[in-house]
Amino acid sequence: MAMYIRTNIFLLAFFAITVILFSSNMVVGRGCQGEQDLMSQCAAFVKKDGPKAYPHPTCCGAIQKADIPCICKQLTSEMEKKIDMNKVVYVAKMCNKPLAPGSKCGDFNVPPVAYIG
Repeated sequence: MAMYIRTNIFLLAFFAITVILFSSNMVVGRGCQGEQDLMSQCAAFVKKDGPKAYPHPTCCGAIQKADIPCICKQLTSEMEKKIDMNKVVYVAKMCNKPLAPGSKCGDFNVPPVAYIG
């Protein structure tokens, strides 16, 4: 009987730990593919301060690997206060992964093609 109780407690603990780990992975899983690389490699090219600059190849590499539609959907107004969305559009275009004209990235409406550049 004691062995039966220990086995049940072990199984209960195992399932509890599994659920906790699975739950924490689900929270981490809300991030988008390439988001961290994009932030670390491209932040300098999209910040509000400073002139518009042609992006470095490492930034373009990060953009090519990133799930841009996912990142745009999760872009908060707090994040938008720190970046220049026109520079975001420019950098994406220069890296051959342009944002679709008329689409939204956060609260920003991507302008028509004629105005991007």
